[in-house]
Amino acid sequence: MASQHEQMVHMNRGQGKTSYARNSSLQNVEQNRMRLMIEETIADLCSTSSLFPRNMVVADLGCSSGPNALALVSVAVDAIHSQCLHFQQPQVEVCVLLNDLPDNDFNMVVTSLVAFQQSKKSVVTGIVPGSFYGRLFTSGSLHLVCSSNSLHWLSKAPEELKRNQIPAYDIDENVRVERRHVVIGAYARQFRKDFTHFLEMRAKELSSGGRMVVSLAGRRSEELASKFTHAWESVALVLSEMASKGVISKEKFDSFYIPIYGPSDEELREIIKLEGSFSIREMQVHEPSSGSDNMLITPSKIANLLRAGFEPIIVQHFGSSGEMMDEFVRTAERRWSKEGSLQQEMARNPRVTLAVSLKKVV
Repeated sequence: MASQHEQMVHMNRGQGKTSYARNSSLQNVEQNRMRLMIEETIADLCSTSSLFPRNMVVADLGCSSGPNALALVSVAVDAIHSQCLHFQQPQVEVCVLLNDLPDNDFNMVVTSLVAFQQSKKSVVTGIVPGSFYGRLFTSGSLHLVCSSNSLHWLSKAPEELKRNQIPAYDIDENVRVERRHVVIGAYARQFRKDFTHFLEMRAKELSSGGRMVVSLAGRRSEELASKFTHAWESVALVLSEMASKGVISKEKFDSFYIPIYGPSDEELREIIKLEGSFSIREMQVHEPSSGSDNMLITPSKIANLLRAGFEPIIVQHFGSSGEMMDEFVRTAERRWSKEGSLQQEMARNPRVTLAVSLKKVV
């Protein structure tokens, strides 16, 4: 997950029932859908070179922790080994590097990495803590960069909203509607700045012809409803209900900004084109529930998924304990307890996942 300077951004640690490790099944579905893109990218990297590569460096940015941390690099390593067999070449030495912010649960990641290294031949591994909005690797050292479900996290919430004391999500619906274009516009500008910076950094670190396969939460360009909603609308709705009932301070709620923005596929194309370091090989738009078991989409499941992803940043701001987060889950479940209410809310706030395969052109 991407960085922030002031807010602590990481998923819930450990393996308990509220941990990200136990509540990341929807993210895993998206990683599975990236498999073919990664396999095709590896095939391309191995076949376009005049000499079969002797070693390859693969990095996953925003790896988080739990069962998903090694999913993408595992696909890449298997694909590299498969290409070696296909071309009857000796096994390529593969270096796998995992990145996330320093607050990530790296203890859990290291345990997984040791087992991974033992099970895969010719693989060396490493961990690189830090923000992917800055430099992480030496120039021209990477062959493939992967990132799943991370790049919608911004480096920080928009300063202009904080400076002008404009709440990201006003409890008063009329004021909220009136200011929506200002709020969403500020978030869009922050995303453009951050994503451009991300592309610039990776262009320096990737070798000539290096590749990236990334996915992030977003929206469809033609989806009008989503133009006027936050990527974190569901979290805001639950917290605003808690603020209205006095469970959390309204003043604190008004100064709460989650650094997330879900761009449209059109926005993403435009930013990549303007930055100029990469060509788009393929872009896919995935519905959030397609390819996953629809039984996963229950009020309880979604409430716990939100808790696993947002609890650290919520607790840091509101200065509360796990008790407040238990109330967050109860409020969410009550909100969606009426038949079809969760589906209606999701329809009003349509989200998709954008997956894109890029090739370095400069």
